[in-house]
Amino acid sequence: MKTGPAQILKNIAAKLLALALVAGLAAGCASTANHSAEKDKGPKYIFYPAAPDEPHVQFLTSFETEKDLRKGMHDSFMTYLTGQQPRLLMIVKPYGGHVGGGKFYVCDTGQGAVLKMDLAAQRMSVVTPDMTSAIQNPLNMAVDANGWLYVVDMGRQQLVVLDDKEHFVTAIGEKGKTKPMDVAVTPDRIYLSDITSHSVHVLDKATRKNLFDIPRDADGTNWQRRLFQPINIALDTQGRLYVSDFGAYRVQVYDADGKYLRSIGEQGSNFGQFVRNKGVAVDRSNIVYVVDTAGDMVQMFNEEGRVLMWFGGAKAGAASMELPAKVLVDYDDVPWFQKFAAPDFQVEHLLIVMNQFGPHKVAVYGFGHKK
Repeated sequence: MKTGPAQILKNIAAKLLALALVAGLAAGCASTANHSAEKDKGPKYIFYPAAPDEPHVQFLTSFETEKDLRKGMHDSFMTYLTGQQPRLLMIVKPYGGHVGGGKFYVCDTGQGAVLKMDLAAQRMSVVTPDMTSAIQNPLNMAVDANGWLYVVDMGRQQLVVLDDKEHFVTAIGEKGKTKPMDVAVTPDRIYLSDITSHSVHVLDKATRKNLFDIPRDADGTNWQRRLFQPINIALDTQGRLYVSDFGAYRVQVYDADGKYLRSIGEQGSNFGQFVRNKGVAVDRSNIVYVVDTAGDMVQMFNEEGRVLMWFGGAKAGAASMELPAKVLVDYDDVPWFQKFAAPDFQVEHLLIVMNQFGPHKVAVYGFGHKK
């Protein structure tokens, strides 16, 4: 049954209220779980799900300024070493990014720049290509195995390619005819979501020529298999493509050849449903992570699309999310963040969430298990 615009707005309002109540309940659970730590004046650890359930995700830390990278390093000491007050960069309004190999890249739509956080050097810098206005308004990005950057630029309405030295290589797409939203890369392909054509373009990485579009053939007119507003994408280890379709309240899954496999989620305010789904990511166990911006949370699904749990929430205290846009999976950098975990919690991989507002612009969570 079709729903009119007025009813949809009423439904969304009801969903927001329901999600707020759920998030409030979660915050209460987290507070209860941490009560003993507060009483002993020890560190507070926020887990999902909350006790007495077995914990699977822990909030570890977050970054908003360059100073957050320098835990324990005072500005006065840096002034003594360099002879001048250090200039500290700040993250204003992040959307997408890339993580791994000791580097965190952030597409900051508030500054119209790509920021790079170097974990080892504890420094933040701005990616500055050697061509004027090469990057205007970055939204999402990917980095390949060679260190090349692929940046979706909303200002240019193109995909900007930079080499491993951050030199401008090329821009893909014809201005005014496409509206790229996200990118994913493999050794031989580039996947580029485009809401103008309601599809994901699959390009040959070497020639940058279009191979085919997803969905393919008749799937483009099939309501169940088509795409309406493909805004964020991700690939799993088997080459399957996950597309967060903002216009259909679901994630569409296709194989490497573009064949439709399944849908995850639907419109609604219950667990397993979405109000404003955006970022999507997949880990090595094929757990699917989907950001719901309206609910300020990330929901987790198994390979078949069954909801497993969620983490985040608008009222989760120190772990609160505020308009999250992107979730990223990172296996490389666990050693940098294990120190923030509870003594009896082993982090298996990191979950990085980009919040457009609030104090936790780049929030780091650990997925793991009790030791």
